[in-house]
Amino acid sequence: MHIPDGFIDASTSAAFGVVAVAGIGYAVKRAGEENTDQLTPLAGLVAAFVFAAQMLNFPVAMGTSGHLLGGTLAAVLVGPWLGAIALAVVLGVQSLFADGGLTALGLNITNMALVGAMGGYGLFTLARRLLPRRASSVIAASVIAAFVTVPLAAGAFVVEFAVGGTVDLPLDGVAGAMLGVHCLIGIGEAAITAATLSLVLNTRPDLVYGARDLLGKQELTVRRREPAVVGATGLSGRPPALAPAGADGSSDRIGDGSNPS
Repeated sequence: MHIPDGFIDASTSAAFGVVAVAGIGYAVKRAGEENTDQLTPLAGLVAAFVFAAQMLNFPVAMGTSGHLLGGTLAAVLVGPWLGAIALAVVLGVQSLFADGGLTALGLNITNMALVGAMGGYGLFTLARRLLPRRASSVIAASVIAAFVTVPLAAGAFVVEFAVGGTVDLPLDGVAGAMLGVHCLIGIGEAAITAATLSLVLNTRPDLVYGARDLLGKQELTVRRREPAVVGATGLSGRPPALAPAGADGSSDRIGDGSNPS
């Protein structure tokens, strides 16, 4: 899925670079309009997780392998805007290590951050509307969106290759190979997305952006502890037991330790 340098010509790469800048710029604007104080640290963790998970390849077919795209997973966890930004950061760092070319960074961001995260969240939202309103539907909708976005991103590459491909390959062969293999990769994408979201939903459902509507409004309750009174009432807040009366009917005084004469 990562497009290397020179695979797409310079003019097409530049054009999709503009698309990527515009898309991420819009994502930054929309993220700034939301209350992202809680989500921003989580977005950093999501970016780190996707970066690490994309380094793990799993076999697909005929000697090919695939890895997590992570767009839908990031979008459901932190929202489509921060999700797209997180994917763009991951792709930018990867391009420095030759995992995707620097000149092709706009192409990769378009395919994996814009189509993968924003498009994935759009599919997730649509699927949620067609499913019952419960936690299991969040997982089901995520599975559908995660599976579909992988061949969608591959389809975006086919369009880019048709416009500005520099390698002499038949377009129908490229399309068939890309879509066929990435449909299989989509199965792994859906499985990883479902497993990760199930774990988070079972432990911290409040951290899942896509499940916010399932959380009831919780009122903040402030509990005040009564200050302990030191002295006649003691540290426990209850008066201490009085000493038994003496033979002459008097009792010991509390506090000075003296007895009546």
